Amino acid sequence: MRFHTRKWVKPEDLNPNGTLFGGRLLEWIDEECALYAIIQLENHRVVTKFISEINFRSSAKKGDIVEIGIDVVAFGITSMTLSCEVRNKMMRETIITVDKIIMVSIGYEGKPIPHGKTKVEFVKDRLGDSETNA
Repeated sequence: MRFHTRKWVKPEDLNPNGTLFGGRLLEWIDEECALYAIIQLENHRVVTKFISEINFRSSAKKGDIVEIGIDVVAFGITSMTLSCEVRNKMMRETIITVDKIIMVSIGYEGKPIPHGKTKVEFVKDRLGDSETNA
């Protein structure tokens, strides 16, 4: 699992129990998955189609730092399936796991469009060998 983003839990992120509000965490996950899919699919028009069962395992409190990890499970013709884990860096515990998040590439009409991707690409893959390109 590659962890891309860290969030600092602030007072506005808390529920009445003084712990991280689950809705805020889901917002962070959805945003992170969208950004990841936009970059991988090279299309700024990406939507969330499906989020599987969410398993809350622990929580976070004000001042804790959480990090969001994403793995690519599969590529479809118009979609990309991700999994996610969020962990509390301070307590060294997993907060939440989501097995399946489907992001779909769409066109200007709002309909799914093929993206042509079959594997994860890193910056070095897109730029190629710097000596060859010089």
